[in-house]
Amino acid sequence: MKNITLFSSPLEQFEILPLISFYLGGLDFSITNEAVILLLIFFFSSTFIFSAVKQSDSTLYIIPHRWQIVIGIIYKMVLSMISDNISGKRGQLFFPLVFSVFFYVANLNLIGLVPYSFTLTSHLIVTFALAIAIFLGINIICVRIHGLEFFSLFFPAGTSLLLGLLLVPIEVISYVFRPISLGIRLFANMMAGHTLLKVIAGFAWSLMVKSDPCPVVVSRTG
Repeated sequence: MKNITLFSSPLEQFEILPLISFYLGGLDFSITNEAVILLLIFFFSSTFIFSAVKQSDSTLYIIPHRWQIVIGIIYKMVLSMISDNISGKRGQLFFPLVFSVFFYVANLNLIGLVPYSFTLTSHLIVTFALAIAIFLGINIICVRIHGLEFFSLFFPAGTSLLLGLLLVPIEVISYVFRPISLGIRLFANMMAGHTLLKVIAGFAWSLMVKSDPCPVVVSRTG
C-alpha cells in the first residue's frame, strides 16, 4: 500500500511561508501566513467585543444575549484576578491593559488549534517581544507613579543591610529575567504541545492507512 503521510516533519507547521512576495528597497514586505493570522485575530477580537456592546442607543441589552454573557464571564475573571493582586481602586486602572493582553494571547493560542492554521505563540520572537514590551511599559508606569519607592521592591522590609547585599542582586536578577522566562515558557508549551499533537495524529493516520482489514468469519450451524 502506498505510504501516505500528512507532513514530512511535525515541525513544518511552524514555518513562516510568504503568501504574496513584495520587496521594496531591499527590504522584505511580503505577506506571510503569520501576518494573515494576525489580521484574522484582530478582526475576530474587534467583532467579538463590539458585537456585545453595539446597539442602536449605544447601550447594552437589559437581558444579556449570548455574546454579552461570554464577555461578562471573561470580564469578571480578569477583574477578580486584578483585585486579588492589586489592592485599591488604582488597580482597576490596569484592567484595560490586562484584559487586552489576556484576550489577545488567548486568541493567539486558540487559533493554533484550528487545522491548517498558524500558531504565532510557538515562535520565541513573538512571545519574547510581547513580554519585553509589556515589561518595559509596566516599569515606566510604576516609576512615574511611585518614584524612587519603586526600587524598595528589591529590598524586603525588615531586612538587615548585610543581608540586603545578598538579597538585592538576587531580587534584581529574578525580576529582570521574569519576562524572559515567561516568554520562553509560553513558546515551549505551545511548540511542544502542537508538535505532540501532530506526532500523535501522524501515528493515528499511519495506523489507519497501513492496517489490514481483519477477516470476518461467519459460521453456519445446522
